[in-house]
Amino acid sequence: MAKRPASSVPAKVSAQPRLHQRAPEIQAYGTVTQLLPLQLEEPVRLEMTEQLNQLLADSMTLRDLYKKSHWQVAGPTFYQLHLLYDKHFDEQVELVDAIAERIQLLGGVSLAMAHDVAETTQIERPPRGREEVPVQISRLLDAHQIIIASCRELGKRASTLGDDGTNDLVISEVLRTNELQQWFINEHLVNVPLVKAEGEPSFPQRRRA
Repeated sequence: MAKRPASSVPAKVSAQPRLHQRAPEIQAYGTVTQLLPLQLEEPVRLEMTEQLNQLLADSMTLRDLYKKSHWQVAGPTFYQLHLLYDKHFDEQVELVDAIAERIQLLGGVSLAMAHDVAETTQIERPPRGREEVPVQISRLLDAHQIIIASCRELGKRASTLGDDGTNDLVISEVLRTNELQQWFINEHLVNVPLVKAEGEPSFPQRRRA
């Protein structure tokens, strides 16, 4: 007599989330996936993702420096700078996302966590406490200068290697946004009179008859 086939027992269905899961990385930082239909060789993508991650770390640092300045600004220009800092923060958020997605598009792995960014950025770390407005602005301008210099170098290198997409992102978006932002804040360090012009000609008062 033939044996009856063992009945398959359905897997137990549960609404309980599977918490605390861990597994090995699916891709190591500093690598690129090998086969992508991008018409860009692996060495080119490796170099571009490395430089883009540097730009990403600096942009994330500048983004956070704007938010710190937005929260901690003080003095007679509080209202204007409070709003301007937050506007620039929002623009940097968009740039950060665009740079990170470009890295992933090229098959790389983008930096993401604060401690990795802190270890990578070229921008000087500010103190935790509040600083005067001129110091805040000077820090922001120094950060912009670092990013602008990196953009010019990276844009030229990307063009030389035929990575037109990276060149377009770096020059058309990152560079131009940083150039405009530094203009808006560097004008706050121009020492001009607020009420009475210096060197204003003095006119003799008429004598009453």
